[in-house]
Amino acid sequence: MAEPLQLPLGFRAHVANIGIKDTTDDFTVVASDGPCVAAGVFTQSSFAGPSVLVSRRHVAAGTARAMVVISKNANVATGAQGLADAEEVVSGVAAALGCETGDVLLASTGVIGRAYPMDVVRAGLAAIPSPLPGTDADAVARGIMTTDTVAKTADATVGAARIVGVAKGVGMIEPNMATMIAMFFTDAEVAQPALDATFRRVIDRTLNCVSVDTDTSTSDTAVMFANGAAGSVDADDFEAALYTVAESLTKQIARDGEGATTLLEVVVDQAASAEQARRVARAIVNSPLVKTAVHGADPNWGRVAMAVGKATSADEVDQAAVMIRFGTQEVYPARLDDGDLEALAAYMRTDDVLIHVSLATGGTFAATVWGCDLTDGYVRINADYTT
Repeated sequence: MAEPLQLPLGFRAHVANIGIKDTTDDFTVVASDGPCVAAGVFTQSSFAGPSVLVSRRHVAAGTARAMVVISKNANVATGAQGLADAEEVVSGVAAALGCETGDVLLASTGVIGRAYPMDVVRAGLAAIPSPLPGTDADAVARGIMTTDTVAKTADATVGAARIVGVAKGVGMIEPNMATMIAMFFTDAEVAQPALDATFRRVIDRTLNCVSVDTDTSTSDTAVMFANGAAGSVDADDFEAALYTVAESLTKQIARDGEGATTLLEVVVDQAASAEQARRVARAIVNSPLVKTAVHGADPNWGRVAMAVGKATSADEVDQAAVMIRFGTQEVYPARLDDGDLEALAAYMRTDDVLIHVSLATGGTFAATVWGCDLTDGYVRINADYTT
């Protein structure tokens, strides 16, 4: 059995079940032994939950020391009382850790419209041990799960430092910043302005490029903490390592999409602008017809052509010049014989499917997005979600 993934130097955790919904872990606190610089990006939804509102306010200072996650209850659309409850949670964690309330960030995930059961939450706050006992990042990832089928973690080394990321998310995912909940911890020493800029660039190319079902959550939260315990690192190496961690989490989220059986990667290149490349890629990965074709191992490239067409105007692309590939096999404008179609169907029955579209605009911009197939399992999970 593999050894549990450990948090970086100076980070500790407490993971417990406090009875939010069932007997699985639902209350997670991760904190640094010392001060951290921090960065965060959050949902752009107008229905953002109190956890997002509180965390936005606290991380604006560029520093934070701890993160608390309550899973299986989103505490969204719960009015003034919901906000007061969220503020009570961060105050309680701060008291247990001996830090300022503004040093604690909060994320919540679960059913919308239900307030925290504050009796059990208060009991959970009172039971936070001091010091926090754990360093197991896998336990942290399990503690934040809702309908996830697997815990999602990734790590990378940069110089003498490490970056560890954990995430949850399988549904209500097409982010307008990040996705559901993602937390990154590093013992590298990084100045806050550089951390913020690097984090935003990486998130925009990874967690902001994943879609399961085109729906943006009210609770999307991605945060990063750097405590400097391992010393300074090269800035470019740090960004590359952070990208490796974030890309891994992004693919894990897409692969674990509710009911999913196939990871779908869409690459669009030779675009006139970065915006055009991403717009077309999102149209493809979000198309129910494309997603169901992938699920059925049906190499119906016409659905990809449809998605390109609906995402662009006639003066943007020349349809005769566009090239569509499934994997490395060109499917348009080349004509396929029966043998080609059989080989493509076999390819589409694999766990990972690549759709590659070259727009041939004369531009050099490209985008990569990730998603999954659409199955009856997705319908069943979401039809029964609150019952």
